[in-house]
Amino acid sequence: MNRRRSGAVTMHDVAARAGVSIKTVSNVVNGYPYIRAETREKVEAAIAALGYRVNVVARNLRRGRTGMIGLAVPVLSLPYFAELADSVIRAAEERGLTVLIEQTGGVRARELEVLHGQRRHFTDGLIYSPLALGPDDAHELDGLDHPLVLLGERIFDAPADHVTMSNVEGARAATQHLLDLGRRRIAVVGGDPHETVGAAALRVQGYAAALADNGVPFDPALLGDAGLWRRASGAQSMARLLDADLGVDAVLGLSDVLALGALHTLHLRRIDVPGRIAVIGFDDIEEAAFSAPTLSTVHPGREQIATTAVDLLLERIEGRDPGAPFRRVVADFAVVPRESTLGRGGPA
Repeated sequence: MNRRRSGAVTMHDVAARAGVSIKTVSNVVNGYPYIRAETREKVEAAIAALGYRVNVVARNLRRGRTGMIGLAVPVLSLPYFAELADSVIRAAEERGLTVLIEQTGGVRARELEVLHGQRRHFTDGLIYSPLALGPDDAHELDGLDHPLVLLGERIFDAPADHVTMSNVEGARAATQHLLDLGRRRIAVVGGDPHETVGAAALRVQGYAAALADNGVPFDPALLGDAGLWRRASGAQSMARLLDADLGVDAVLGLSDVLALGALHTLHLRRIDVPGRIAVIGFDDIEEAAFSAPTLSTVHPGREQIATTAVDLLLERIEGRDPGAPFRRVVADFAVVPRESTLGRGGPA
């Protein structure tokens, strides 16, 4: 590779080698679309031969940007959010962006600080997953001076692009999977009959819809409240359901960590899974494929959520279509059957 013996390769060097102007090199580097293919090829060949690297910091300064976006999630100790953050970071890196991660703890004051605080001056936009805020707080997202993409199920119809998952249909399909296996006393770990907003409420809706589709009565006693979605709370909820002697023959965990907690209790009580009780979760975290038995689950399209959120945010940052209406994107989902519902003959 031909490099200058001293100093970094500059745009002037690339222009001289390609036989074009510096402005043409700049247009190629910055993705300007109206360049002849032959000219673009000459410039790209010169860049490759010289090993030219774009000074991203300088370019961002010229554009009035930092090259950094924010990602605010409730907690990174929960595998779903940790894996989501990993997916967002990888999608951002592919687009030349750095991610600043903020953890709110699901605390209202901290979620508002993330939206309106001074740290927003250090980023070009924010991907935002609230837990404490709800539908009545949609106005908090109005009039922001930075681009925003909303994640999650706490706020809908907000003045922002929104990427969410198929909570109702995913839970409906998971429940149908259990029903197709002949299960009829399907308990929910993580359900709260008093909750009307959020992922839990939507997933219980899907569960109830599948029961209705199959003529199976809805029994509120089978909704096992688990409080915070942790393995310990899933284990405790499963224990309470077993102690109530409700004839449970299957469990829908509203998240994989809840389902893994339920599996732990079933193991301690020497209850055969899936022989006596089948178990399915939701989220398809990496751990689900390595539990014993491996956990059936719903894959919610995490990579699609991350990539779409980054792309939507980048479009707003670059102002490609300033008047474009806000969009809601619902990610694709898939039921992933494993040993906890199919037994050892099922796919890993």
